[in-house]
This record gives sequence, structure tokens and C-alpha cells, in this order.
Amino acid sequence: MKANNNQPDTIKQFSEVKKIIDKSRNDALKSVNSELIMLYWNIGAYISRQLVESRWGDKAIDQLAYYLSSHGPDYRGFNRRNLYRMRQFYEAYMESEIVSAPLTQLSWTNHLLILSKTKTAEERLFYIALSVKEKYSSRELERQLDAAVFERTMLSNKNEIVAGGMENKIQTVFRDSYVFEFLGLPDDHNESEFQKGLIKNLKLFILELGRDFLFIGEEYKVQVGMHDYFIDLLFFHRELQCLVACELKITDFKPEYLGKVNFYLEALDRDVKKPHENPSIGVLLCKGKDDEVVEYALSRSLSPAKIADYTLKLPDKKQLQRKLHELFESFDVSIDKETVGGGEE
Repeated sequence: MKANNNQPDTIKQFSEVKKIIDKSRNDALKSVNSELIMLYWNIGAYISRQLVESRWGDKAIDQLAYYLSSHGPDYRGFNRRNLYRMRQFYEAYMESEIVSAPLTQLSWTNHLLILSKTKTAEERLFYIALSVKEKYSSRELERQLDAAVFERTMLSNKNEIVAGGMENKIQTVFRDSYVFEFLGLPDDHNESEFQKGLIKNLKLFILELGRDFLFIGEEYKVQVGMHDYFIDLLFFHRELQCLVACELKITDFKPEYLGKVNFYLEALDRDVKKPHENPSIGVLLCKGKDDEVVEYALSRSLSPAKIADYTLKLPDKKQLQRKLHELFESFDVSIDKETVGGGEE
């Protein structure tokens, strides 16, 4: 074989061919999945219409499954259980406006997880949008469902406890509370154990934070004057286009913690942030917090910061659902009072 004197260029060209192959394969898989989801949707729609219009009796789905199975192994997946799931799939979203694109971007396994672990249309649509955005595998999606991300997000959004000029974006990116059940730490853990556990389980940590978080480093050094300071964890957020300084506390939030975070943000913005990036954001992860204390602490802070607490156990979904129900009820009551008051005027 003749030697190639331009090996680096050749390797680069070879890698371009590999990219073409990989893209084509990915597109093919997406196309197959899209067709499969629409097939199940159409079957579910057909079954649902036949039952609603009383053209089929109670045993019709069983008979359909038997009929299809008798036509060979190619129809093995269309058994009674799966046909019922297709009907459930169609009826869950038939009145929604997301029939096409978002639904076809999820695998059938992910759809079944959402259908089996959610109770309301709002919850289902939330997890569909989140799964599409974050590109969750089935295992990752199941973890988020078990961690009650929907309930926690809704409850978190009831309070605006963010300071700075990017309030709306930050509120959608950062949660009020985080779940780190994967750490397996004892209740009396120290900050070093907490930090090492998060680094050791970085993939799961970022899954809880969100995929747009890119890890830069731990104990990230910033120099101010003749002194060195170390930020517990430093990230970059792709959507917000900014550095994110994360400080870890194993105690409840104290107002003085915020001063340290603001100091770090000023150092990052002056010496680390690139000209095209947005101002840095600080995140204080505390073992607990009093929302009123947080509100007071943030009310005069000019730096964008989020104060959140964490737990080492998966939340009680039923308890969170009760809290969310109470929140919606109080919201409805406040609207009714405003309506009555407006009528009296």
C-alpha cells in the first residue's frame, strides 16, 4: 500500500465519511420510530372509534388480537395487551394539539412509561416536552417520573425567588428543590462527602440539573488580589450562555451565604467570562431553606442567583400531588374573589 504523506488530512476526510454514515443511520432510526408511533396511533384511533360508535362489542379487541396472531409471527406484537395500550395512547392525546411531531419523537417504551406513571393531561404533556428536549432514555425518563419532576417544577414556580435581570429564563431552568437519591449518603454527611458524591455521580447529577449544563470543574480557582478562592462546582449552561457557580451547603440557607456567591460571580464576570457570554449565575444548594428568608435575602441582590434545597430521598409523590392540588384550589379561590370584587364595582 502506498504511504500517505497527508495522513492528518486523510483522517479528517475519513471522519467526514463516518459522520455521513452516522447521520444517515440516525435519520433512518428516527424515521422508523416515527412511522411506528403513527401506526400505533392510527390503530388506537380505529379501535376507539369502533367502540365509541358501538360497532364492536366487549370481546372485539380479544378477537382482533387472535385474528392478527393467526396471520403469522409478523403480527406477534399486536396482542390484546398492546392493542389496549394503543387505544389508551390515542384517547390520552386525541383532544391535544400535539398529535404529530412531539409524539413521534419519543420511543414507544417512553410513551408507555408516561401513560402508566401520570394521572393528568398536563402532567403527560409536561413529560413529553421534557423528554423531547432532554432526549431521555427510558431509564432516565423513569427516574424523572419517580422523582416527581412535574410536581416539583409546578410547586417551584409558585414562588419567584430569583434575583437579577434574567428572572424568567432562570426560573424555567433552575428548580426550587433537587433530589439526589443516587448519592446514598447518610443524613449526617459533611460538605466534602456531598461534593465528592456529586462528582462521582456526575452523569446522574447533570440528569437532575438538565442536559444543557456542561461541567467545567470542581474547586475552581479564582484569584482576587493576592488571594485564591475556590468555587465548589462550576458549570456552563448552553441555553443561557453563561457560567454557573454552584455552592454546596449541608445546613439551612443563611443570608450571609449569598454574599460569598455574589463575590464569586463578580470574579467570574471580570476575569473568566468571555465577551459574548451572559453574566454568570449563582446557585446555592442548601439542605433546607425558609422561603421568606430567601425572599428577603434576594430582594436587594443585583446578581442573578437561585437558592434551592436538596433531599437525598425520592419524594413522596402523593404528598406532592396533594400540595399541588391545594395550590390550584387556592389559585381558583383567589380568582373567584377577584371576579366577585370586580362585579361589585
